[in-house]
Amino acid sequence: MQPQIIDNGPIQLQVFSKGEGPLILCVHGWPELAYSWRHQIDHFSGRGFQVAALDVRGYGGSSKPQAISDYSMRQLTADVAAVARSLSDAPAILFGHDWGAPIAYNTALLFPDQFKAVAGLSVPFTPFSGMNSLELWQALYPDRFFYQLYIQQEGIPEAEAEADIPGTLRRIYYALSGDAPADEWLKPKPADAGLLDELVDPQPFPAWMSEYDLQVYVDAFSAGGFRGPFNRYRAQVLDSTDLTGLQGRKLTQPTCFIGGDKDAVRHMVPGADIYADPGSGCVDFRGSTLIPGIGHWVQQEAPAATNSALEDFLDSL
Repeated sequence: MQPQIIDNGPIQLQVFSKGEGPLILCVHGWPELAYSWRHQIDHFSGRGFQVAALDVRGYGGSSKPQAISDYSMRQLTADVAAVARSLSDAPAILFGHDWGAPIAYNTALLFPDQFKAVAGLSVPFTPFSGMNSLELWQALYPDRFFYQLYIQQEGIPEAEAEADIPGTLRRIYYALSGDAPADEWLKPKPADAGLLDELVDPQPFPAWMSEYDLQVYVDAFSAGGFRGPFNRYRAQVLDSTDLTGLQGRKLTQPTCFIGGDKDAVRHMVPGADIYADPGSGCVDFRGSTLIPGIGHWVQQEAPAATNSALEDFLDSL
C-alpha cells in the first residue's frame, strides 16, 4: 500500500488504504502506527470494504506539532473526521484501539452524521464525566509510579524512551502483552521510578510481532521521537473544558467492544475490572468479546480472533 497525505488545515495526515466499498477507518493508539492495523486492512479489504488507517498526528508520516495543546481530543477527532470526509461521502465505520478507541468514540459523538458504527478495542467507552482524568490518576496512585503521571514531565520521558528506541518498544510491547506475567505493566514501583524501570526486555520477542514488524515501529519512532505521542497524555487536562458539551452523553451508534482477557487496562483502576460492563454507556451495544490469553495489543496478538469478532459486529449492522 502506498500512503497518501490528507490535510486537516495545517496538519498533514498519512493514510494507508486498500479495497473498495464502504469505508472502515482505523485509529491506532500509543505507541503504535497505522501499521498496527495491517491484519485488519488485509482481511476486510478482501471482504468488500475500503479499509483505511491513519498515522495519528505526532506519529509516523503525519505532522508532529510541538505544542501540547495540539493534541487535545478535539484536535484529534477533527483529524479523523477530515480523513473520513476525504475518503467517503457516506457515513464510515470506525475501529479504534488504545487511545484510538476514545478518539473514535469522541469522533462519533462530535460528528454523528459522518460515522455509523464504532468498534472499540482494549479501552471501553465511558461517557465524559467532566473530571480531569489526571486528577483521578493522582488520587488512585498517590504514592507509587503510574505511567500517565510520569509522562506529565516534559523532556524526561522523551530522553528515557529515545535513549534506546528498540529496547523501549520491546519492553513496552512485551509488558502489555499476554505473554508477560499478569499486570506486568502495573506492577508496583516507587513514585520516582522511570517508565522502563523493572520492565523485561524479552529475548526472543513473542512471535506475534516479527523482527520486520518491530523494525517498522523502530524506524518510525527513531525518525519522529516520542514528544507527540507523550503530548496526548499531557493534553488530557484540556479535555475537561474542551468536551463539556459531551458530559454524560451516550454513544448512539451501534458499538462493540473487543479486548484481551489479560490486558492490564482491565485493572488500571485498582480493585475494579473496567471490562465488566463495556456497553453501559452505549445506546445500541452489539456485544463484548474477551479473547483468552491475549493482552493489550489485541488486533496484533490475535488477528484471527479479533477479525472474527469484528466480522460479527459488521454482520450485525
